[in-house]
Amino acid sequence: MGGTALRDRLKTHKEDPRSAKREARRRPLLPLVAHRGYALRYPENTRRAIRAALRAGARFVEVDVQLSSDGVPFLFHDRDLVRLCGVPGAIHERTCADLRRLRAAERKRFGRRFAREPIATLSDLVRILRRHPRARAFVEIKRLALERFGIAPVLDGIREVLRPVARRCILISFSKKFVLAARESGWRQVGAVLERWSDLRDARVRAARPEYIFCNVERLPRGGLRTGRARLVVYEVGEPGLARDLLKRGASLIETFAIREMAAAFSSPR
Repeated sequence: MGGTALRDRLKTHKEDPRSAKREARRRPLLPLVAHRGYALRYPENTRRAIRAALRAGARFVEVDVQLSSDGVPFLFHDRDLVRLCGVPGAIHERTCADLRRLRAAERKRFGRRFAREPIATLSDLVRILRRHPRARAFVEIKRLALERFGIAPVLDGIREVLRPVARRCILISFSKKFVLAARESGWRQVGAVLERWSDLRDARVRAARPEYIFCNVERLPRGGLRTGRARLVVYEVGEPGLARDLLKRGASLIETFAIREMAAAFSSPR
């Protein structure tokens, strides 16, 4: 086959959405969550990171949400803009228009490779999820946003943006009050992020009846990992052997920055 014909055939295959959907259906459902997208290789919480995670086979992605000063939800983890954007200040101190001019380049890790990558918005996540109907998202509402704007306004704003994909989004937070409020407001699925394992006994966590419990791998107890009816998600794990051990002990999902590498390890014969 000639070079031009080969390129045309490859191009046609790449642009065929039906092929992508068939491939997604053939992939095994891995017990993995892409932590801030494919954050090992791309600036975290960005559109590139999320898309790359889904291409790598992730069915679950986790993102962090904070609000601009005028109430627009952005995907952002840190309390300030320094590490990701190289400028001082916080998300909630800048308007949406200001934040759209910044770049989430993570230059300390990537140099100028992603110099044009914008900070993603929650609306960006919605658009990506609509193109990936089998994907689900854990949407972590950061306490800084709740402290700044209040639980009810944040919940109302998040609900409005996520409406088109709400059934595939699980709201999670370190804030027990927020998780309980989300449950009481009728949100379909919620998750509590534990600061310590003993938080499982907290009255607000028990009242919220979360479908998911998140816990840092360094804060787990020894032995079995029992969380009642809730599914346990353990983060941050980048070593396949440790991940398999945690699954044997009772974890349901493993959250990782290295989604492609972990997916490859779980997909290949042992």
